[in-house]
Amino acid sequence: MNELKIKLLDEKAGIPRYMTDGAAAMDLCARLDSPVVLAPGERALIPTGIAIGLQKGTVALIFARSGLAVKQGLCLSNGVGVIDSDYTGEIKVGLINLGGTAVEITDNMRIAQMMVSRFERVELCPVQELEKTERGDGGFGSTGTE
Repeated sequence: MNELKIKLLDEKAGIPRYMTDGAAAMDLCARLDSPVVLAPGERALIPTGIAIGLQKGTVALIFARSGLAVKQGLCLSNGVGVIDSDYTGEIKVGLINLGGTAVEITDNMRIAQMMVSRFERVELCPVQELEKTERGDGGFGSTGTE
C-alpha cells in the first residue's frame, strides 16, 4: 500500500478516511470555527485543516459526496478539484449550493471525497490528421441511448 503524508494544520482537523473497505476515495471534513450557511446558488471556500504530501506522479482529485449532492444540492463549485503533487498548502474545498434550500456546513462535517491517483504526462505531437476510428467525430448522443 502506498503512503500519503498528511499534516494537521489544526489540532481539531479531521483526518480523511475511507468509509468502507471498497471505497476508492476518502472523505474530507470541514474545519470551521463556526458554521457556514450556504443559501441556494451561494458558494464558499471551506478549509479542511490539512495539507498533504503527494508522491511525484500522483494527483489528489476532489469530488462531491454523492449523498450531499443528490439530497441537498451541495456540489463542488469547480466540478472536480485537482491537487498537484507540488502543492503542499491547506486543502480547501469550493462548494456551491445547487439545491432549493439553505445548507448548513458544520465543523468536522464530511464535505467532499479525495482520491489519489497516478497520472501520466504526455508529449504533444501536432499532426495533420488523426487515425480513423469507427466513431470518428460523432459527438454528443452519437452512440444512441440504449
